[in-house]
Amino acid sequence: MTQRSGDDPLKNIVFISLPEDFERTIGDLTVDSSILMPVELPPGGREWTPSELSWEMIVAGMLKILAYEPAHKDADYYRRFILEVKPAIVDELSNTGILKARNKDFDVAEEIFKALSSLLPEDINSLLNLALVYEDHAEAYDQIGNERLKEICIERAFETYKQAAKIDPESPEVHYNAGYFHLKQRNYSKVIEHFTSYLEQDNDSDRADRVRKIIDELRSHDLLDNLFKEAYDFIRLGKEREGIKKIKAFIDSHPDVWNAWFLLGWAHRRLGEYEKGREAFERAMELGSTETDTFNELAICLMETGKLVESRRQLMKALQMEPENIKILSNLGIVSMKEEKIDEAVGYFEAVRTIEPDDPIAGKYLEILNDQ
Repeated sequence: MTQRSGDDPLKNIVFISLPEDFERTIGDLTVDSSILMPVELPPGGREWTPSELSWEMIVAGMLKILAYEPAHKDADYYRRFILEVKPAIVDELSNTGILKARNKDFDVAEEIFKALSSLLPEDINSLLNLALVYEDHAEAYDQIGNERLKEICIERAFETYKQAAKIDPESPEVHYNAGYFHLKQRNYSKVIEHFTSYLEQDNDSDRADRVRKIIDELRSHDLLDNLFKEAYDFIRLGKEREGIKKIKAFIDSHPDVWNAWFLLGWAHRRLGEYEKGREAFERAMELGSTETDTFNELAICLMETGKLVESRRQLMKALQMEPENIKILSNLGIVSMKEEKIDEAVGYFEAVRTIEPDDPIAGKYLEILNDQ
């Protein structure tokens, strides 16, 4: 029996050798005693004995290896073994992974879909689920203001979509999901690329109608302009001044595009220029923006310039649209604190902790309020 060391996800995996008389046939597979079997040690460092060994423990160990070492020398054998011992495992684990993601247990969901995508390397469904987990995890990090981990998750989602597209270049599901992913990243040239590919496979459905509408809007607003993309990238990477120059140049030739005014406001808000940010966000709303992000960003600028009543009004609009958005709930808590409505502030921060128990912003403010 051998055990890995270090801090990697496989540190609790041990490899055991089966006795020669353990060889048997399972379906179309002959158990090979010369191949070491991975087993995950019980949680908490509890000792275990060989008499406790089960096929389920071996399958769990194999899935862990496939998740984190898909190129392991015995990976092909592990795949055949798992599918013979647990023929229904793909559906079972897929359902579990989706449930874990819905409950925001992202690390477990990620591990499940990484294992499944390695178990069935030519099946894109697990990769698409994995990409969605990364997207949801990025959004969760965004809500607590962890920009570094958010960007890591976004990059992983991007790489996962590329992997799925390489496996099945004509899959409408890949292009549909990837198109919406890039739409959220404001990478509009990629949106057009994926949605155009999607329409080549599906040109007559409700989805196709939505995709065509998005393409038409992007083209009519000239959002494929390089200035717009460069401005967004500069701001996202913390180079707000460069971003402001680019987006102002875009606005000079496209003054009625609300997305551009949103980017301008976003850059000013990140720089602490709240009055300029307020003006830009209000212009975005005049031009038709009804996004929760616009309401929330405008509310921050109003809050920071002392306009608490109006800030609350914008946050309540956003909350009606996304009642479990912890950024909005946290900002309502801060507004309530500034208005000295302590019980109300505690209520908002407690609501955040109910949704996200480890949220650092809510935790910090609850400590402050409890000290008072």
